[in-house]
Amino acid sequence: MDFHPTEEQAAAAGLAARIFGDLATHERLAAAGSGSDAELWKALTTAGLIAAVEDVGLLGLVLLLEEQGRTTAQVPYAATCAYGVLPVAAHGSAGQRARLLPALATGEFVATGAFPARGRITAEGGRLSGTAPAVPWLREATHVLVPDADRDLWLVRTDAPGVRTSPVETTAPWSAGRLTLIGAEAERMGSAGAYEDVLAGARTAFAGLQAGVCAGSLARAVEYTGTREQFGRPLSTNQGVMLRAADAYMDTEAIRVTAYEAAWRIDQGLPAREHALTAAWWASEAGKRVVHAGQHLHGGMGADLEHPVHRHFLWGRQLDAYLGCGSELLAELGAVLAQEG
Repeated sequence: MDFHPTEEQAAAAGLAARIFGDLATHERLAAAGSGSDAELWKALTTAGLIAAVEDVGLLGLVLLLEEQGRTTAQVPYAATCAYGVLPVAAHGSAGQRARLLPALATGEFVATGAFPARGRITAEGGRLSGTAPAVPWLREATHVLVPDADRDLWLVRTDAPGVRTSPVETTAPWSAGRLTLIGAEAERMGSAGAYEDVLAGARTAFAGLQAGVCAGSLARAVEYTGTREQFGRPLSTNQGVMLRAADAYMDTEAIRVTAYEAAWRIDQGLPAREHALTAAWWASEAGKRVVHAGQHLHGGMGADLEHPVHRHFLWGRQLDAYLGCGSELLAELGAVLAQEG
């Protein structure tokens, strides 16, 4: 396996780093609340960073989401790519690809997903009924990718008859909402196995986002402890601080490398379900440790809800449970390995 980015992937990641760094400032994030930053979203679409995901693949998307996570930028980038661009490109019909991909690339369409399947939504005659309690970026989305109780995939327009959405506040301010479907019209997406493919891709993508969230939290902690003095010397010279930061660094690298491996295997068409579960488990368990450490290393400042590091803490805790918490992922991984054995 080769985790070195291609020239195209590296260029896209570098461009994303500049755009997120310039526009996802603390002041703009504070003003955005739980909504999307329209100017940042326009900058991403104008730069072609949504359309580029088709070409750079899942590994490229992981690199791009790391850059978003470093700044906790308030845009539905991960959701639109993981539940829109990549699934439509891989599992959509020719007509769906021609109709959806250009509009997703320009930001006209915003996608999200009611994942993972919990058996709450049923399909009958191409119409869906049921609820998904919390769907990220639902208040911004034009389309929702919905798995039914049989794990068939359906694409639903949020403005279609029979679709109801209501705001839900989650740990991370991702404009989440409750999705209620009452005989809602939907179009089928993909065939058997598409659900598992999309879920593995989403878990890998959001693990990449978590790697960026953790890296950003750790960078803030390093900067703070390197400049904050106590008893005449920087906090970073204390052995306890150094060990805590070192552990956080190793955890962050573990999230990153497992996400890279899963993404690379998926891009190569290799079996990757257990690798995606491994990446998601590290993102959950290690991610939780890192954002707690980042906040702890800020001392009293870490308790300030207005401090930038608190946003990393909130995102990290949301990603800890999103698409399955650590124990749930471990149980699923164990079942997969037992079946293969």
